[in-house]
Amino acid sequence: MEQGIRFILIFLWTYTGLDKLIRFEQSRKAFHNQTFPAELAEILSYAIPIAEILLAILLVWSISRWWGYLGSLLLLTVFLCYVGLIWVGAFPRVPCNCAGLLDSMGWGSHMILNLSLMILSIAGLWMEGRRELEVGSRKLGAGSVKREVGSPS
Repeated sequence: MEQGIRFILIFLWTYTGLDKLIRFEQSRKAFHNQTFPAELAEILSYAIPIAEILLAILLVWSISRWWGYLGSLLLLTVFLCYVGLIWVGAFPRVPCNCAGLLDSMGWGSHMILNLSLMILSIAGLWMEGRRELEVGSRKLGAGSVKREVGSPS
């Protein structure tokens, strides 16, 4: 199950990050169409695809996987809030910088997708945390010395 969650998130972040990098000028223009200042749009046009690729990489190795799940949850939370604000009409125009297939989705579908991916990220964090606890307790158990009943302490 954990491998399936990890695969879905790695695919998501690789796809969206590479799509933004491959179509960089189009993506950059879309960031500049957002409702925030041009300076922030310029920074985000580089930072978001790099963060997405970095999250995919973090999810590959077990040593960094927990951080990959946490980063996924945080970035998806930001996206969910942004989509929610767009959906309720908080902005004067409807900006979007979605990748590929996500361009054709409605705002309700975006909300459901983001919530689903957030749930997967939470599940991945939970499973990864449990795995770390199991590995830690095995290491602790292997290093401890068993005492015989009645032996001096």
